[in-house]
Amino acid sequence: MAAVAASSSPPAAIICRAAVAWGPGQPLVMEQVEVAPPGPMEIRVKVVCTSVCRSDVSAWQSKAQPDLFPQNLRARSIRVRALISHFATTTSGKPKPFDWIVVLTFAICKLLMCRVVESVGEGATEFQVGRPLSSFSEYTVVHSGCAVKVGPTVPMDRVCLLSCGVSAGLGAAWNVANVSTGSSVAIFGLGTVGLSVAQGAKLRGASKIIGIDTNPEKQEKGKAFGITDFINPDELNEPVQQGWGVTVTLGVPKAKPEVSAHYAFLLFGRTLKGSLFGGWRPKSDLPSLVDKYADKEIQVDDLVTHDIQFNDINKALDLMLENKCLRCVIHMALLDN
Repeated sequence: MAAVAASSSPPAAIICRAAVAWGPGQPLVMEQVEVAPPGPMEIRVKVVCTSVCRSDVSAWQSKAQPDLFPQNLRARSIRVRALISHFATTTSGKPKPFDWIVVLTFAICKLLMCRVVESVGEGATEFQVGRPLSSFSEYTVVHSGCAVKVGPTVPMDRVCLLSCGVSAGLGAAWNVANVSTGSSVAIFGLGTVGLSVAQGAKLRGASKIIGIDTNPEKQEKGKAFGITDFINPDELNEPVQQGWGVTVTLGVPKAKPEVSAHYAFLLFGRTLKGSLFGGWRPKSDLPSLVDKYADKEIQVDDLVTHDIQFNDINKALDLMLENKCLRCVIHMALLDN
């Protein structure tokens, strides 16, 4: 892939394609957009590949913030996704043109909120991007704190999963729950994140790893990632006996984000923890996960069930809605037939 050459002149705006959501649940539309030059502490990247996950679908379908979907193009293209990119232009920071990077949805210590896309007239739309916006675009601008350099030898269409679901699942097991040898672990939902939790628990020596999912096809898939027992709630007539220990929440809820519990549960020793990106420190920890993948210490490849061209991005959303995939990797360049 050819990258944009570095230049001593001030960076200019770039016209490129982006997949835009005009309204909740509406098919994404390929639009010509104008990606603004990077500002201080920002970098503009050329997106090579990205992935679609359940959180994208939840955000795309959500009607909680209708102002994200006005009649005039002002909506962001879903949300920031995992991506591997080539630096096109940088105005500050250590990364330089032609480095390969993984881009995250947040920096070291806090979330960075997206700016919106605003109409600038006929034929093009400007990305007002001083924060991570979307990787459903051929170019995008991110804060330099969200960019992590990786080596050029790892397959970019697989390592992109480490900037979101895989790392979140592994970290939930290792850093947040701190699974130990002989532990029993129950995992609700065996998507990419859940299977990564199972993988992390297995590598930590858990003796029993229970996978819970309403999709019976996840049973065999789960075994490859360490699931020892499988429960389909739709096939149960009675509730499963409640357990004790640590509960870790991760992911984006589809509805009712409020959490309530009886105080007695906490009084008698139950613990509820949240997990953002698995408790990793992205800049310092993500390269080690890339190394583990390169050394075949962790599984990533088997989580990719579909490789899809950018023009067909709506197929990826349909597959997610139909529960027919784990991860769809979107390729900006044409795939070989």
